[in-house]
Amino acid sequence: MKTSVSIRDLSVSFGPVDVLKNLDLEIYEGEFIVLLGSSGCGKSTLLNCVAGLLEPTDGQIFIKDRNVTWEEPKDRGIGMVFQSYALYPQMTVEKNLSFGLQVAKLPKDEIDRRVKQAAAILQIEALLGRKPAALSGGQRQRVAIGRALVRDVDVFLFDEPLSNLDAKLRAELRVEIKRLHQSLKNTMIYVTHDQIEALTLADRIAIMKNGVIQQLADPVEIYNKPKNLFVAGFIGSPSMNFLRGHIAFEGEKAIFSSNSVSFPLDGYEASSRLEAGRKVILGVRPEHVTVDEDHSGGTHLATVDIEEPMGADNLLWLKVANHTLAVRIGGHRRYAPGSDVKLGFDMRLASLFDEETEIRI
Repeated sequence: MKTSVSIRDLSVSFGPVDVLKNLDLEIYEGEFIVLLGSSGCGKSTLLNCVAGLLEPTDGQIFIKDRNVTWEEPKDRGIGMVFQSYALYPQMTVEKNLSFGLQVAKLPKDEIDRRVKQAAAILQIEALLGRKPAALSGGQRQRVAIGRALVRDVDVFLFDEPLSNLDAKLRAELRVEIKRLHQSLKNTMIYVTHDQIEALTLADRIAIMKNGVIQQLADPVEIYNKPKNLFVAGFIGSPSMNFLRGHIAFEGEKAIFSSNSVSFPLDGYEASSRLEAGRKVILGVRPEHVTVDEDHSGGTHLATVDIEEPMGADNLLWLKVANHTLAVRIGGHRRYAPGSDVKLGFDMRLASLFDEETEIRI
């Protein structure tokens, strides 16, 4: 695949604080990549370096095989959508969309064509005569996206564009942005701290921590095969269940043992590489825990501590041998606090992490 944006050995420091550390990232043409992480991880800093709003301390940035590390933002061939909309309050929607093109001295016919095209794609034709004060939050964000669209560029940058919207609007605009990418097929780099946005929008997700990319992969691999303990705990709501223990064997069968409970590791893909006595952390997602069912890996008696009905799903918090586990089951199944259930893990979907390195085995 052809590379659209290439980030090579990029570092950014503010005094003694290293925000990005020798970061490398190749983004392919037409790819939707999401930079995901908590506040302060460096994701917005990375986006601002690509946009030209921040100078790197070291390293290089290439867009379409052209070194743009020291070029002005207007010369990079990018369109950016900010969290704060950044609309001119005194201008109509149409003027907001066309202003940058007028400054660039494009022909009037070309400006009109691009504005109409962007308005049609974003379904804001009826809003062209309004000013931002007369628009809802979702409509303002559509206009902000439209301002990037009219530039007719190859790379679009989104800096947490939905974080100011309520949950319903976020869900609606998430669908619109995904539809927009499928229609335009442009390269898009999207910064967010919202894992749902990342999982639903991305072709690939780059999960960041302390200026370093922890894992770069498609959403399915990120969710099901996290590279390390941090990624496993960061993705998923509620978080993955973690149990500390060690590896034991019954004959030739590998066993995870912890606090007087043990679970056979039948079906775990790396079970042949496990050594007896190795200290590990077992990670299992709430939806991969079975209750009140016979399971090939055996069952243990657990007690329901808290039940959280969530509509389509029901979340149970269980107590088993001094461990607390979250379990996601169908919303039609109900268990009262204090009731006993049988517990089992689907080891084919589990993760084992080395306790010392925290890397997935």
